[in-house]
Amino acid sequence: MIKPDSWIKRMSLDHRMIEPFVESQVRQGCISFGPSSYGYDIRIADEFQVFAGFKGTVPEGDCPQVIDPKNFNPRSLTYLKGDVCVIPANSFVLARSLEYFRIPRNILALCFGKSSYARCGIIVNVTPSEPEWEGYLTISISNTAPVPAKLYANEGIAQMVFLESDEICEVSYADKKGKYQKQTAITTSRVEG
Repeated sequence: MIKPDSWIKRMSLDHRMIEPFVESQVRQGCISFGPSSYGYDIRIADEFQVFAGFKGTVPEGDCPQVIDPKNFNPRSLTYLKGDVCVIPANSFVLARSLEYFRIPRNILALCFGKSSYARCGIIVNVTPSEPEWEGYLTISISNTAPVPAKLYANEGIAQMVFLESDEICEVSYADKKGKYQKQTAITTSRVEG
């Protein structure tokens, strides 16, 4: 069952599921964030890691030929802090949510990009937030347009939808000691080993 805004508000205020929690949707002069009918529109923080694998952004020889999720080279990303981040054409950035999440054991949260960005060729990719996952979301944001595109910190980037199960899961993300548990910063790909 998809959970309505009243449940999201109660879980966030009483059980700290989303912090900080904005009690009503903010829309004026920004890309909206806060509660929606059946979800919560999350924001991105003002920290970005821009893929530096395009010509002229990294010293010669440091530019990766292949992005390898099993052996990610952190030098392929450039750190940026600011109110705006420009994604180069046909590239991507990593960002993190402004909100910290604590997902209940009987809930799975899915994240979908906001239409204002999607209409500009900006694709948001976040994997599911499993039961008992906790932390800031690391968000991959791709610019599929042939020109640079802007992202706005502290404004909406995606919508979280919360799905409740009739049964409690046998093994939660916390039980299996997931590698991205309680992440506090943008976290690149890692494989344990």
